[in-house]
Amino acid sequence: MASEVNVTFLGTGDNIPSRTRNHTSILLGFNEENILFDCGEGTQRQFRKAGLNPCKITRILISHWHGDHVLGLPGLLSTFAVSGYNRTLFIYGPKGTKDKIRKLLEVFNFYLSYRIEILEVDSGVFYKGKNFHLEAERMEHGIPCLAYSFVLPGSARIDKEKLKKSGLPEGPMLQKIKAGEDVAYNGRKFRSKDLVYREEDKKISVVLDTKENPRITPFVKNSDVFISEATYSGELEKEAEEHLHMTVSQVARIAKKAKVKKLVLTHVSSRYSKNMRQILDEAKETFKESYLVKDLEEMKI
Repeated sequence: MASEVNVTFLGTGDNIPSRTRNHTSILLGFNEENILFDCGEGTQRQFRKAGLNPCKITRILISHWHGDHVLGLPGLLSTFAVSGYNRTLFIYGPKGTKDKIRKLLEVFNFYLSYRIEILEVDSGVFYKGKNFHLEAERMEHGIPCLAYSFVLPGSARIDKEKLKKSGLPEGPMLQKIKAGEDVAYNGRKFRSKDLVYREEDKKISVVLDTKENPRITPFVKNSDVFISEATYSGELEKEAEEHLHMTVSQVARIAKKAKVKKLVLTHVSSRYSKNMRQILDEAKETFKESYLVKDLEEMKI
């Protein structure tokens, strides 16, 4: 079995929070990593409501520097300072992020008891870990803006049930089998293809606040989960264009063209608070595997 990725939608609203939807923030947990995508106002309280410890955050990925995506950051960094946070915090963001973090620390002037490493990133892979990597792509929202993908590369894995039935003992020969080599044992030949299967890549893409552009489809292609803004319904396409956002219909068409497995809609405008079903139904007309998430909802991938 592949390692499980857990995604918690801490905030699913747009630029104005509602009674039921906080500003945007998404937490991705994988092994010892806890990666926060954006940090809207009130994110700390959402952590508490979800029963999660914000001091376990390892990395923060900022899509862009509009208030509804970053106003929770000063409070979060301050909390780390008084809560014994003792690791290096990695913050990634578009061009200008270093200067903005520097100014933020000057304005709020709390004692910084831990190390912050800030990296301004552009298109491509910007972090390679032992078991996963992170990618970014430039979006179009009037200011520097990024979409992100978390990628867990697939690997060759031995089918334990087939191994047990084969009679081949565990040991050094299994590494050869896993590497694609056939082996001989006790006069019998054991073929790698009979005992090994290939685990597919696992990819989670997050696209927040951008107008439709040709870079989105190739970036999210074949994602297991494509998380996207759902700020406007289709009849407001002109308004979406003016405000550099996408409509739900546009997002659903991208999901279909990119052959993603699941589309998850977030960053929902409060104007639809009395009829959220409208947003979901519109997406499903084009892409059946569409889901509309709520604050504090969890998804295991």
